Amino acid sequence: MMKFKSIAFGILISAFGYSCSQKEVGALESEIEKEIAEQLAPTNPSVSSSEIPLLEKQMISQGLVNVEEVVPDIRVELKYSTEDNFFGKDVYGDLIHAYLQPVVADSLKSAQEMLQKEFPDYTLLIYDGARPLSVQRILWDNLDKPDSLKPLYVADPKVGSLHNFGVAVDLTIFDRTTSVPLDMGTGYDYFGYPAYPDREKQMLEEGKLTEAQIANRDLLRKIMFASGFTGIGSEWWHFNAYSRKQAGELFKIIE
Repeated sequence: MMKFKSIAFGILISAFGYSCSQKEVGALESEIEKEIAEQLAPTNPSVSSSEIPLLEKQMISQGLVNVEEVVPDIRVELKYSTEDNFFGKDVYGDLIHAYLQPVVADSLKSAQEMLQKEFPDYTLLIYDGARPLSVQRILWDNLDKPDSLKPLYVADPKVGSLHNFGVAVDLTIFDRTTSVPLDMGTGYDYFGYPAYPDREKQMLEEGKLTEAQIANRDLLRKIMFASGFTGIGSEWWHFNAYSRKQAGELFKIIE
């Protein structure tokens, strides 16, 4: 910094000569120092609105919040922003942040605090949050199940999923000491009885789940239920903050 300052000051003297007053030189020197400091300082540009993904803009415009701004240390890995999902397609594109209704994000913060109070090295890991209806249609159309069975796994877009209202979240528990999620017995988007909370006793008896895997699920359910969420019978990872009726009365669907 001193080298730059000396060079700049020399240029200043050459340009203005020795006739300028000490006060004038001092003022000009301060301006040069300011410009040099700004150029050498690490950059941290803000994201312009044109750089925000379209899906993210839609959710922000409807009053949803970025969960990572509400819940400290939470992890996010949106499965539908990758090909690691049940139909192997990226449907979210550039979207990498999970969004929820503000009140739901606050409830999730309570769950995170409860988890970390008991297990400081654990954190929640979100696989999906608010989901626009346009994406819901893609999931419905690509699910390789008879229409009569599809509602067990994906809500009919004609009705709308609680994800479409920003009041449902898919998540698991991540262990920062091992850098992997806890073993829940199946992966995300697994369609079969081993993923069913309602079938855990049967799956244990058949040797398709272990007691340790069910205990991990029980921990996830404990903190989520205590924070006001409810689960569903066919997906250990899915939790709702409101009923379908309540969501329809309180919130608008995300198009």
